Amino acid sequence: MSTATLDRPLTADGRRTLSPGVAFAGAGLAFASLYLAAGAPTPLLVLFERQWGFAPWVLTVAFAAYAFGLLASLLVVGSLSDHVGRRPVLVGALVVELAAMLMFVFAPGIGWVIAARIVQGLATGAASSAFTAVLVELAPPAHKRLGGILGAVAPAGGLGLGALLTGAAVQFTHAANLIVFTSLAVIMALGTATAVLSAETVSPRPGALASLRPQVSVPRAARPDFLAAAPAHLASWMLAGLFMGLSPSILRDVFHHSSGLLNGLTAFLPPATAAATAYLLSRHPARAVVRLGTVAVLAGTAVVLIGIATGTLPLLWVGGLVGGAGFGATFSGALRAVGPLAEAHQRAGLFAAVFLVAYLSFGVPAIVAGQLVAPLGLLTTVLCYGGAVMLAALVALAAQARLGR
Repeated sequence: MSTATLDRPLTADGRRTLSPGVAFAGAGLAFASLYLAAGAPTPLLVLFERQWGFAPWVLTVAFAAYAFGLLASLLVVGSLSDHVGRRPVLVGALVVELAAMLMFVFAPGIGWVIAARIVQGLATGAASSAFTAVLVELAPPAHKRLGGILGAVAPAGGLGLGALLTGAAVQFTHAANLIVFTSLAVIMALGTATAVLSAETVSPRPGALASLRPQVSVPRAARPDFLAAAPAHLASWMLAGLFMGLSPSILRDVFHHSSGLLNGLTAFLPPATAAATAYLLSRHPARAVVRLGTVAVLAGTAVVLIGIATGTLPLLWVGGLVGGAGFGATFSGALRAVGPLAEAHQRAGLFAAVFLVAYLSFGVPAIVAGQLVAPLGLLTTVLCYGGAVMLAALVALAAQARLGR
């Protein structure tokens, strides 16, 4: 890593840059805004279903299309910033994200929304590993842990806040889609400007074209912790997918509520709690935090299933809070466990592998659940889905116990 440019306002070629503190804050806000945009469509999907009259299973396709775009992008360009630098990747990704926001604004039907979700996923996948790496690299020397904390908090906090704000827009305005995505387009433009004006944090190195071959890269030293955390990611991100992708249908068909604000609030609770938990537990040992989080995911999912089976909405919220705390603990703890085990030139590739596991867990089960709703019914599908989350959490606890030994 080259840190010389971080200590002066001008680069070697005479380009004036932002101060390190401003660049760090701007990177954190831009990273969070990507996930705010990712969470924003959740309360709108049910509204689109009423407006355009598509089949219910299409709703889960529209939700999960984002995850598949993100996965494709991670596989191809997840480690590109290790070779060409963080700035070019971040600037390009934020411009593509801006285009996705405009696609949402002018979407005439669900096909355009699905296309916008794919483009959005491509942009977020390209930026996620680079942002996670650059936050570590730009963090103030006296607070290096803060970069890793923000890398874990920003995705969860952004997802929850995006759902909540959009739910409020659906509830209290008649042009939620226009208001939400026009505002996000402006935010993405500001994020792009911040990335352009920030200093580069790594030196370019050979192998950029070779890095575009679809691959994941986990350094040998990080593999034990990475593998032990994989089932924990599966459980926690599946639970997040339940709230972000299926909760509007659950509220409508099981609890008979169709409020946009209620949809947004229900989707907001787990990721918001996740962000707060990731911050509060940031000083505790990473492996212990992962174990604690996995237990919370297991307990929270059980409470969610009891609430759905008995038609008790407060239990759904309580389970979401407990499970969300587990989500934040497992993801932040896993990032903190593996981050120091990679060299600077390996860091983006490693974080790409982490996000790959996370978003496979986020998108694929939601698609499968959407296809099972018609033959099995929503209630049976959701109960089976929750059972799979609990099974993954149990496997994760066994894997972490083995890692400890």
